[in-house]
Amino acid sequence: MRFPLLTVLSGASIAVLVAACSVSPDRETPAVPAEIDQEPPHPYVGMWVTADGHIRQELLANGRYDEARGRRKSAYTGSYQVFGTRIEYVDDTGFTADGTFDADILHHGGDVFYREGSDAHRRSSGS
Repeated sequence: MRFPLLTVLSGASIAVLVAACSVSPDRETPAVPAEIDQEPPHPYVGMWVTADGHIRQELLANGRYDEARGRRKSAYTGSYQVFGTRIEYVDDTGFTADGTFDADILHHGGDVFYREGSDAHRRSSGS
């Protein structure tokens, strides 16, 4: 014997079901907050500097980087992707490069960068 769906549900269940399925046409569906919809930034986001501070490369959470050299701000800018401990860069001019992270040390383009403020950075600069 088949019973209609509503006769199987209790009154409280029907109220919950109707409330969950009801959408007012003049109400907008709430947006998913951006922090829930996005992956957390990888652990290498932040400022990376050479021991002498001449090159400063900031890895931004949005997948972009901004590199300063000496007094020249934004000397190089572009995008990057991280795959495990490997980083791949694409400069805004189309130039590509890569590097490898080893904890708070980044080997990139023949240079060694240190996470700014890390123990490795303090040791490298003699601070």
